[in-house]
Formats: sequence, C-alpha cells, structure tokens
Amino acid sequence: MTNPYCITIRGRVSERMLGPYIDEFVIARTVSTTTLSGSIRDPAHLHGVVTHLTGVGLELISVEPVGR
Repeated sequence: MTNPYCITIRGRVSERMLGPYIDEFVIARTVSTTTLSGSIRDPAHLHGVVTHLTGVGLELISVEPVGR
C-alpha cells in the first residue's frame, strides 16, 4: 500500500541533486522552494528519500502525508 506525500525543500533544486528519485515524484519549483509529490511505499522508502535529500545537503522544510 502506498501513501501520498509532499516533501518541500528550500531552494530551486536541480534534477541532478534529486538523483534516483527524479522519476518517482512530480516536481514543482518556485523561486524559493522545490516540492516533490508522490507515493511512498513504506517507512523504509520514506527514510531512504529523506536520507538521500539531506545527504546531498538539501534543507527539508516539510515532509507531510497528503489527505490524512
């Protein structure tokens, strides 16, 4: 079972920085944020996404389930 999530990152993040997750999420950019929207399979998947994003030095603003 998957759950929809919205992950907001400070700044305009390049596709290169998003790495392996580029095809898993819908990406929306504003002047000051990048938002990833998509399905998270389980807690391990969420942990992997967050670990990758913070590991490449990105600042997470929020990680929120959608529609709960």
